[in-house]
Amino acid sequence: MKIRTGGCLCGAVAYHVEGEPLRVGLCNCADCRKSSGSAFVFFAVWPRRAFSYYGEIATFAGRSFCPACGSRLFCLRDDEAEIRLGSLDDPPTDLTPGYEVWIKRREAWLHPVPGAGQFAEDAD
Repeated sequence: MKIRTGGCLCGAVAYHVEGEPLRVGLCNCADCRKSSGSAFVFFAVWPRRAFSYYGEIATFAGRSFCPACGSRLFCLRDDEAEIRLGSLDDPPTDLTPGYEVWIKRREAWLHPVPGAGQFAEDAD
């Protein structure tokens, strides 16, 4: 079983996730853009039982981050863990977005990911 590890910039928070993600996507919504400081967020979702972390986290509006360095890491729900893939220790070159959400807010200079589902807002 594949194990991926990740964590924050300062090393105070680390996590690991087992197996393959349930889904991989890009989000262009205003909240993701603002919280990441980027044009979009690249994320993947695993079953919550496949995810564990150590270290102290802070959470705002469901988004967990390191309170020391501010690195945005994951969103935890009862059944799922949504990981910000930029926080992985190794680049996730084997993961390709299967869908893009909030494309109505996508930058004009960004092109759709070939073969990925396209959703004006959240995917249902």
